[in-house]
Amino acid sequence: MVPRLLLRAWPRGPALGPGYPCRPLSASTGPGQYLQHSLVPTMHYQDSLPRLPIPKLEDTIRRYLSAQKPLLDDGQFRKTEQFCKSFENDIGKELHEQLVAQDKQNKHTSYISGQGFDRHLFALRHLAAARGVALPDLYLDPAYRQINHNILSTSTLSSPAVNIGGFAPVVPDGFGIGYAVHDNWIGCNVSSYPGRNAREFLQCVEKALGDMFDVLEGKPIKT
Repeated sequence: MVPRLLLRAWPRGPALGPGYPCRPLSASTGPGQYLQHSLVPTMHYQDSLPRLPIPKLEDTIRRYLSAQKPLLDDGQFRKTEQFCKSFENDIGKELHEQLVAQDKQNKHTSYISGQGFDRHLFALRHLAAARGVALPDLYLDPAYRQINHNILSTSTLSSPAVNIGGFAPVVPDGFGIGYAVHDNWIGCNVSSYPGRNAREFLQCVEKALGDMFDVLEGKPIKT
């Protein structure tokens, strides 16, 4: 099931078939318009962006535990802490050193720092599998599986050459959301497996966008 939502600035006929909802993105062409037209290509500064270093393992573990704490009770959190400490002081330390060595040899790549702890842990897990190392207990922890169960998986590719695209959800009970934001229209595809109602979810997306438009236009939000 792949319902679609298309919001355009002006009617050009059924871009994706009849019946798709349309609403102007802007009531004017002045400074108050919602989406400003950019004269600079999106990727213009890509080559000048700084290369992000791999974060320290202890920093990644700290951020991981900070993200887990609101999701677990005290007993579960203490178990997860023990898994993390064991991983950080044993096989995780070795895998991290190997990852840093690989990074030094591949100057064209860049790792996400800051809140991107999940990518760091994923890279260490992939490296362990590539080395034939038994999967560390950290990755067998139910808390790790839970935080990586992504019900909402979203991505975008905004290009004049692409009208709209989409992809599948990454878990059986999830949604795959492909969206595009252009100068004068917004669109998205929502896909799901049979156990989920993608059309109902898309109606909620439409309602949320409608509320945003109402606020920007100074209108009361419809209940």
